[in-house]
Amino acid sequence: MPPRNFQQPGIQAFQLPLTILVFFILFLVLLDVAVVPDPGNNPMMPEGASQSQRYQKVAHQAEQKLRSSIRRKQESLSKALESLTTSHLPPRLKELRDKNELVGERLAEVKAGKETVQEILHAVSNKNVFSNKPPMELNEIIDYLTKWIHTLHDTLGEHKRATYEGIWQAYHDLTVKTLYVWDRDYLSRMPPRRDDGSIYLSIATYRDENCLNTVSQAYKKAKNPEKLFIGLVQQNCHSNCRSGVLEGGKMEDVEPDQDCYKAFCESSEGRQICENKQVRLLDVDEPESLGPYAARYFASKLWYGEEWFMQTDAHMTFKQDWDAISVSMLKAAPSKKPVISHYPPSHMADLEAMATRPTSRLCGPIFATSDLESQIIRLEGASNYDKKQLAIPRFAPFTAAGYFVAHSEFLKDIPFDPFLPWIFMGEEIIMSTRLWTAGYDIFSPTQAVVGHMYVRRHKPKFWESVHRAFSPGVHNPLQALVLKRIKHQLGYPEAATDMLETKTLLTAVEHYSMGTERPLSAYLEIVGLNMTTKEVTMTHWCEEGKVPPGFEHLAHLYEA
Repeated sequence: MPPRNFQQPGIQAFQLPLTILVFFILFLVLLDVAVVPDPGNNPMMPEGASQSQRYQKVAHQAEQKLRSSIRRKQESLSKALESLTTSHLPPRLKELRDKNELVGERLAEVKAGKETVQEILHAVSNKNVFSNKPPMELNEIIDYLTKWIHTLHDTLGEHKRATYEGIWQAYHDLTVKTLYVWDRDYLSRMPPRRDDGSIYLSIATYRDENCLNTVSQAYKKAKNPEKLFIGLVQQNCHSNCRSGVLEGGKMEDVEPDQDCYKAFCESSEGRQICENKQVRLLDVDEPESLGPYAARYFASKLWYGEEWFMQTDAHMTFKQDWDAISVSMLKAAPSKKPVISHYPPSHMADLEAMATRPTSRLCGPIFATSDLESQIIRLEGASNYDKKQLAIPRFAPFTAAGYFVAHSEFLKDIPFDPFLPWIFMGEEIIMSTRLWTAGYDIFSPTQAVVGHMYVRRHKPKFWESVHRAFSPGVHNPLQALVLKRIKHQLGYPEAATDMLETKTLLTAVEHYSMGTERPLSAYLEIVGLNMTTKEVTMTHWCEEGKVPPGFEHLAHLYEA
């Protein structure tokens, strides 16, 4: 097949490539020596013509014959190419050509790493195309995701004794044919964003007995509960349940987990809220769990046009009017695209008493040293650095998964990645970098509005489900493999394209990677991260409550 950008050259515009021109000159020389007849015996030459004129005449005739032959070949090629775009082409091949899906015509793009064979085969454009079709209905979204999760579970059930590479490949091969294609369609048909002050709260819960209290408190403490909509991804054990790891490393049989959604909707305070369809549920069976990041991916699809987006865990406490305060902090931040985030205080903290005191800011990154975490960036430097509470949120370098507030537009600009299953670490640094490079500015809150339960000792963990589903110990190397996708995006040299053996880790990575408004290199310099040497440079601006480099024009806002 000809290249997709091939244009049939007109005869008048035909130009010989340099190589052909050189061969043509050599041909004329050989013609002069071996082929051209003696011009003295040429009856076509007029009497009295010089020998030079005779040679020129013969050479000109030979050139004309050669050009005529090339012209005929060109016309023949043009007709052949024309036939490829007409009914002469088999219907299936014509359909693929029309969709630009012929792999052979796009080998240069595959070689350059701009596309993968899987993406081409499954008809997904490299561009964010917006569809004229109406948004998907919520029931349609939930039904699709539910069926897909079941299908994945059945597929992975055929690989129970597979290596971690085989498990990833099974996930990838199904996802690239199904969920990825669906996701591109979803993103092209996202609901319009409302300008009504509504808040969407994303909650992912894994066998968490605190879920009911979290949902109840969110509504009870909200200033505007009628504007609060929750997307709940509930990952529960329904039968044959096991405890978490107890003292001495043992595990016990336990009762099925409480249905958080059902319990809330049957309660006196939750019944009307659920009847108003303010709580949306994606119910996932424990063995089907894919980890916290994947759960947040699913939860992001339950958003349906709310103006503001907030993300928390399922073991939280709330300050009175937390919803209105969160939005007011966003509006007070000196940015067109602000994000408010930090590690909240303990769930034991008195949030009402803390209202007039400055709260913590997330400043200090480290490169993880355990084999489990594969030198991914961990965020540990959360502390109360300020002596005085300001009305304007201070800049911060990182976002935290446990409390994150932004305008919901970010879901279109920075969609969650469907190719990051089974990871526990890495979600915060990849979200921080993607937000910043897309033009979003990160701030710490001026006051704490939620508390977080940080220790849940002996409670079930999702990687225990992974071990039961496949084989003991498989989660760690599986997570390390998937983390290479994140490390590739962050510029770790060991995760560069030519260093990765598992190329499928890069499928569609350009759709779920850095933004285009600011370079990653500038972000890494501002926060003091060197991915090559794995060193962290103390930058001080975050700890001292100053503006980061490049924002000096806002420094006066933070003067004491």
